[in-house]
Parts: sequence; C-alpha cells; structure tokens
Amino acid sequence: MKNKFSQLNKFNINLPEVRGVIKKNFELSRLSWLRVGGPASVFFQPEDEEDLCFFLSNLDSSIPIFVIGACSNLIIRDGGIPGIVIKLGKNFSKIKYNINDISVGAGCRDSYFAQICAKDGFDFSFLRTIPGNIGGAVKMNAGCYGSYLSDYLIGLTLIRRDGSKFDLKASDFKFGYRTSSIPDDAIITNIKLRKNRNDPLMIEKKMIEALDNRNVTQPIKDLSCGSTFRNPIGRSSLGNKLDNDHSLKAWKLIDDAGLRGYKIGGAMISKKHTNFLINTGKATAKDLEDLGELVINKVKKNSGIELIWEIKRVGIT
Repeated sequence: MKNKFSQLNKFNINLPEVRGVIKKNFELSRLSWLRVGGPASVFFQPEDEEDLCFFLSNLDSSIPIFVIGACSNLIIRDGGIPGIVIKLGKNFSKIKYNINDISVGAGCRDSYFAQICAKDGFDFSFLRTIPGNIGGAVKMNAGCYGSYLSDYLIGLTLIRRDGSKFDLKASDFKFGYRTSSIPDDAIITNIKLRKNRNDPLMIEKKMIEALDNRNVTQPIKDLSCGSTFRNPIGRSSLGNKLDNDHSLKAWKLIDDAGLRGYKIGGAMISKKHTNFLINTGKATAKDLEDLGELVINKVKKNSGIELIWEIKRVGIT
C-alpha cells in the first residue's frame, strides 16, 4: 500500500480554489462497473464549464489529468491513477432542443438520452442499450445495429488541458469503428446532434426489441464492461438476419479458441457471450487484464487474428 500511494503522490499538487467537489485519494472502484481499481490522487467534479476552465488554467501543466465518464468501458488498474481524475457531474447532463439540433451535455447517460428523445419523436434508439455517457460515446464513436454517433454529430465543445474552450464542427475530426481523432487531452463538455425524427411508438418498439435482444444474448446481471474487444470485421453487430457472417466477430474467434468460461482468479470469460469479460465477485484489475491478454494470445495462435482491446486499461499496476 505504501508503494502504491508513493507513486500516486509523487506530484506536488497545488489545487486551485473551485466551486466543484475535490477529494484526495478517492477510491475509484466505487465508480467502476467492474468494481476494481485503486484510488485517484485527486478526484475533481467541476460545477460547470467555467469552473473546469478555471481549474485547468490554474493547474501545473506537468500534472497529468484523466477524464472518466460512467466507467463502463474502463479497467482501472489496482495501483490507481496518479494526478487528477475528472468526472463531469449532473450539471453536464442537460438536454436542450434547438431549432436545428439537439444539445446534450457530455455527462448525460446514453440510455437516458435515447429515452427522453424518443418521447419527443427523435430516434436515437441505438443508444438505448449502450452503457456510458454521451461524451465517451462520441470519443469512441459508439454504435450498434448499424448506427454510430458520428452519423448524427454536428459539433461539440472541447476544453483543452490549458483551460481554453473551443466549439468545433464534426467535420474537424475523423471517425471510424470505435475510434475518433478527438484529442486525448481534451475534455468534451457538450455535443450537438442532428435531429433524427421518427414516430415515437416506432422508436419505443425498436428500443424494446433491442433490450429484449440484449437480455437474451448478454450477461447483463454480471459485472462487466460490455464488449471487451473490437470486432475484426470492422463494425458492430447489426443484430438482424442480414448479419450472418460471424467469422470475423470477436466472440466467435474467442469461442473457437476454446475460451468460453475460462478463468484467471476472479475474472472469467462469460459463458453467455464470449466477448464479455466479467468479475465473478473477487477479481482484481490484474486478473481481468491478464485474462484479456491471454485471450489475445490464444486467439492469435488459433486464428492468426490479433484482437484489439475495446475496453481501455488505465492507471498503474
């Protein structure tokens, strides 16, 4: 424990006076969907954009920062995260209908946004089953059932490491399958999306069908972060009868390598969906990461294909 905290506290952090919440040595496992991970040297939840800009502009530039959302796509290593961990709170979750677009805060949950928009006839049903927040969904270009967030993105607001704020267009960035060119040191605070109109009853039907399909095919009651690896096919599953080519899907490659139900410590490959890495209750972050690396090696040996992590691994061991 002493070694862990000496690494965490190697920075001489002088913190600016802010209106938001600051906590030192905050246990990040409390926020993790996998319930693993060590502490953050400093945890900061800004009150609003002005508070965030002030904090960053008055923070020593040598101190690293890391932004977390819902922690639904993250393995936080057992040693924790040195420097500043920033999480956007409820004041970054507002939804506003404008004349030509929908504005939504980066801290808004994907599923909540889909449900609110559905009531008013705006179809973002593909977000209903995606865990996490809108900010992270934009950064990784989340999507399923043939739709991706970049398909509807008009623009976004970024705050840089130095506290400067920019309003940028979607065309300023490149987007691909689970990737974007949005800088890692920039914090997304707000997003503008194109209005995608549809009949509210039809949207509701699509969301119910998506939820039913998820409940049947995914281990939703287990501690997991959803899909662990990207599909080598280069797209998400469409979830319909036209989507019958399983040969280049991560779950099939893992299954073919004989890893269904495989365990390391408290970490296990789900028996229900082999692209889900789950914490059976007593896993460490190391168990989970080691199991993921074993999967990559076994699949490469069996098929010649090297899987790429979709889940981020951050912090110190």
